Amino acid sequence: MNTVGDNNQNQQPKQQDLNQLLKVRREKLQELQDNGMDPFVITKYDVTAKTGTIKEQFEEYEGKDVSIAGRLMQKRVMGKASFANVQDLEGNIQIYVARDDLGEDAYKLFKRMDIGDIVGVEGKVFLTQKGEKSIHATKVTLLSKSLQILPEKYHGLTNVDTRYRQRYIDLIMNPEVKDTFIKRSKIISTIRKYLDGQGFMEVETPMLVANAGGAAARPFETHFNALDEDFKLRISLELYLKRLIVGGMERVYEIGRVFRNEGLDTRHNPEFTLMELYQAYTDYNGMMDLTENMYRYVAQEVLGTTQITYNGIEMDLGKPFERITMVDAVKKYAGVDFNEIADTDAAKAIAKEKHVEFEEHHTKGDILNLFFEEFVEEHLIQPTFVMDHPIEISPLTKKKPEDPNYVERFELFMNGWEMANAYSELNDPIDQRERFKAQEALLALGDEEANTTDEDFMYALELGMPPTGGIGYGIDRLCMLLTDSPAIRDVLLFPTMKTLEK
Repeated sequence: MNTVGDNNQNQQPKQQDLNQLLKVRREKLQELQDNGMDPFVITKYDVTAKTGTIKEQFEEYEGKDVSIAGRLMQKRVMGKASFANVQDLEGNIQIYVARDDLGEDAYKLFKRMDIGDIVGVEGKVFLTQKGEKSIHATKVTLLSKSLQILPEKYHGLTNVDTRYRQRYIDLIMNPEVKDTFIKRSKIISTIRKYLDGQGFMEVETPMLVANAGGAAARPFETHFNALDEDFKLRISLELYLKRLIVGGMERVYEIGRVFRNEGLDTRHNPEFTLMELYQAYTDYNGMMDLTENMYRYVAQEVLGTTQITYNGIEMDLGKPFERITMVDAVKKYAGVDFNEIADTDAAKAIAKEKHVEFEEHHTKGDILNLFFEEFVEEHLIQPTFVMDHPIEISPLTKKKPEDPNYVERFELFMNGWEMANAYSELNDPIDQRERFKAQEALLALGDEEANTTDEDFMYALELGMPPTGGIGYGIDRLCMLLTDSPAIRDVLLFPTMKTLEK
């Protein structure tokens, strides 16, 4: 079997050869245009079947005429007949192309097509002598001419930096990457389906805000020329969604991008997808029940099972999620009972003993959280709700009636990662103002992640907000777990990258 022109897939061309191959492709396009066969004037093509569907339902399609379209990925020319491979969204399929079926001129045109060209194929579905599900082509139409060279097939696109920067090539060359993003889309649509079925309403709130609140994060800043006013990109969805609860929209959610001016690592990207939802007349216990049921539903719908495997570690979403307080978790894994620690001085003393670093302004509650991060998180592999956080790290959360040093808050952990953060929302405007004042004191001390008072939100709260449960979910981390992806960049189509120097 021979390949034609630049269709040789067995070796990567040198730069000089590459330039010549690119030149030849443009010459082929010009020749087509000169002969009135410009592929770029074609505006539509009637597709009647997808490759994956043909293969999965082969008994229904065998012997029938179909029309497919996709990218030419392989081509083996053998004189009067050829084999090729066409790839579409669902996968790829072999096509058999014979001169006697297409005609002399059409077959010559097919032979001059290149790997990467977009083609339409009409023909009959059949099974080859070797058992390959294929299409016997009666017509091949060039729909778009590829003027660049794809990476050679057997090595593909493996450079990680290039894969992220040129995701379009990554999707063409690596089918498993395309499958990841198909699953991501299904995860999000399944979440919507679940919440809509629970009576929630999807809404949209501003990305450009005067006050970026609702989370501990440093915002991006920008300037709006028309108003000659500085704005920030939102760091969370919380404060606007709570305004809607005040307005009587009792169950709301939003899935949207938020922006945090922080570092890059395997679990963090400065822009990421967050889902927040708020439900009137419930608390953090209601949020736990909703979360457990939703995670189980999404896994079953997307993967067909509630048992998932990430990096070789099995996690079972079918079993009841563990529920443990932060104090009990630290006692379990660090051997320190913060119920027996009298005050901040005692907490700092035990932190020094256990080599836990802290800052001078930290209080007992802050140090409890540091112990949790240091000794506990890595152990929380199976789905676990960690409840009842110290008030110092929870400025928007209701106090526990029986112990005002702690709040009705939980975080969901899986695989040692925080997956969700939920509160019984603070609806006492007087208490909320005091919490904002405490945040502003931290800001004055140099904490760039501290919140400032949002007066419009305070006005809304003073109108009256019902008892409310609220939660935020990191959609990207959920996608990582359900697709077994090692880094957040693997589930973001276009992750943030440093600009290449020219």
